[in-house]
Amino acid sequence: MYYPLKEIFAIGIGPSSSHTVGPMKAAKRFADNLIAQKKLAKTVRVQVDLYGSLALTGIGHGTLKAIVLGLMGLTAEAVDLEQPYFTAVKRDKILHLAQQKAVAFDIDKDMRLNKETFLKEHSNGMKFCAFDAKGKELLGEVYFSIGGGTVLRQDEFGNRSGPVFYNVPHQFDSCAELQQICQKYNLSFSEVVLQNEVCLQKEHDVLAYLEKIHRVMEDAIDAGMRHHGILPGGLEVKRRAPEIYERLQTKFLANQQDGLEVIDWLNLWGFAGAEENAAGGRVVTAPTMGSAGIMPAVLRYFERFASHMSPLAVDDGIIKFLTTAAAVCSLYRTNASISGAEVGCQGEIGVACSMAAAGLAAAMGGTNEQIEQAAEIAMEHNLGLTCDPVNGLVQVPCIERNAMGAVKAVNAARLAMRGGGAHIVSLDNVIKTMYATGKDMSNRYKETSLGGLAVNIINC
Repeated sequence: MYYPLKEIFAIGIGPSSSHTVGPMKAAKRFADNLIAQKKLAKTVRVQVDLYGSLALTGIGHGTLKAIVLGLMGLTAEAVDLEQPYFTAVKRDKILHLAQQKAVAFDIDKDMRLNKETFLKEHSNGMKFCAFDAKGKELLGEVYFSIGGGTVLRQDEFGNRSGPVFYNVPHQFDSCAELQQICQKYNLSFSEVVLQNEVCLQKEHDVLAYLEKIHRVMEDAIDAGMRHHGILPGGLEVKRRAPEIYERLQTKFLANQQDGLEVIDWLNLWGFAGAEENAAGGRVVTAPTMGSAGIMPAVLRYFERFASHMSPLAVDDGIIKFLTTAAAVCSLYRTNASISGAEVGCQGEIGVACSMAAAGLAAAMGGTNEQIEQAAEIAMEHNLGLTCDPVNGLVQVPCIERNAMGAVKAVNAARLAMRGGGAHIVSLDNVIKTMYATGKDMSNRYKETSLGGLAVNIINC
């Protein structure tokens, strides 16, 4: 099933696409539905129930704040990050629903965390209810945040693997099918995506969106290198990117480079993007926010260290990188998951690593077979990766995992480019294995903070 660029690369507010971006979209959609069904005027109270992973790690992942912003009718791209919206609602116990109707809203009472209840459709479930002055329910809707900021209402969930969502010329459900399309029409992965996209929007808009995504990724890295201080949440994690950047600059000016310095730069950019996300900054889901540092770091590596070895111009390489990564992401979303709450961190860091490796191989002029191999190698060595955030925060071990994922992606691409693309394990095989591994994984290791590092670190 083909997933468009705008669904794969979404702009949102950190720290989590499934716990922040998705719930914010769901809340706004609920508020918009109140308006559409002419029920907003009668609404005097709103109640929100969070289930499963959203309830267990929602506070640390910024879910409550995101839902408040969504109920206010705000969007991630337009919201002013400097305004204390959530603090004001918590203090005043008044919510300006859809920015049109002030209703009573006590965050401590009207946002209920059902930590032991997992809805059958997905572990990231939430329910919104609006009531009139007599306590009668005016509208009740259940939504699921399935990863990457994508949300489905309960009645839509059955269509997840059903009919094709988008009418595009090149539909593919597996990498084998994608390779067949490329061979039949003499196309690259990137060209398949671009031909699909121009059937959904004008070519100018496609290129403009890719440029926008690239700019937000760049801005996130730059902001992460610039901002000092302690990350919010109580773990007292210090931002490391600014100091790493200063040391690298000093070494550069003193001409003290070493043979492995490129790894330091990759680590820096991975840290910068992940720290900006953890601080609630504006980043791109690639494919999620918990893994939002990997793609930007590897893309900057291409621009700064590798583009001179590519047969493509830098701008063309960037387009090739992003569109190829999007094709690979479609395969994971069709046949597995990008949700840490569903398959562990292999669905976030692992998929981001796989996407970035494929994108880099494409930007370096790799064949379709080499691109597939790069994506496969990257995921093969992320299989079984758990999602066990300490204190439910996207900080430990998430930030370091972004840096490690970036380095691993570059290595996977280089390994693939040194070969002819022949491989024993196909990308389809490794995606199938990843999904099966995620299904077998205990819920303690799937974004619940009930196992792994989350329970083995003493927090004073």
